[in-house]
Amino acid sequence: MSEIIAGVEIPETAAVAEASRVMQKMTSPLIYHHSRRVFVFGAIHARRLGLEADPELLYLSAMFHDTGLVTPFSGEEQRFEVDGADHARKFMLEHGFSAAAADVVWTAIALHTTPGIPGRMGPEIAVTSFGVLTDVLGWGLDELDRGEVDEVVAAHPRGDFKNEFLRAYVDGLKHRPETTNGTVNSDVLEHFVPGFRRVTTVERMVGAPWPS
Repeated sequence: MSEIIAGVEIPETAAVAEASRVMQKMTSPLIYHHSRRVFVFGAIHARRLGLEADPELLYLSAMFHDTGLVTPFSGEEQRFEVDGADHARKFMLEHGFSAAAADVVWTAIALHTTPGIPGRMGPEIAVTSFGVLTDVLGWGLDELDRGEVDEVVAAHPRGDFKNEFLRAYVDGLKHRPETTNGTVNSDVLEHFVPGFRRVTTVERMVGAPWPS
């Protein structure tokens, strides 16, 4: 029997089942429930806006989008979004997806914290971003049916999401502060990590090795 939340059907594929299993094992309940809410909110936005997002690709994008906060998956220091995107691509290629499909999910995850760009791209990329914005910042909540929102939260409770997610955010970034340069992630470290100060673009330009 299909699982349906707020009118959104969870895709019944082997990859979706395995991704869910991996996320429950590898991440915390906080990240798991957040990721599932991102999928459902993203799908609701797609329905509302008339966007035809592939449900399986959207699900994988949502489920892997914050995995880079939990475990660094790469052998080099890089943005947590890229860690998660790389892990999702590896998972997809190992499960028989095309390189093109893996690239869609990679892009959706890599750009999910970048303001202003994902929403102008393909449907899976756009609505992954919309789902994140809704669950984290409340973006578009007033456009959604209140009963559907309540159903999503009943299926995947928020608990003390704001405070717990900010702690997870800091824990995932504080050992690699330079990777937050030029991103919204630097705001988090500047707020919570004593002594951290982001270097501004102006400072980088003025300090560049050019005479003028």
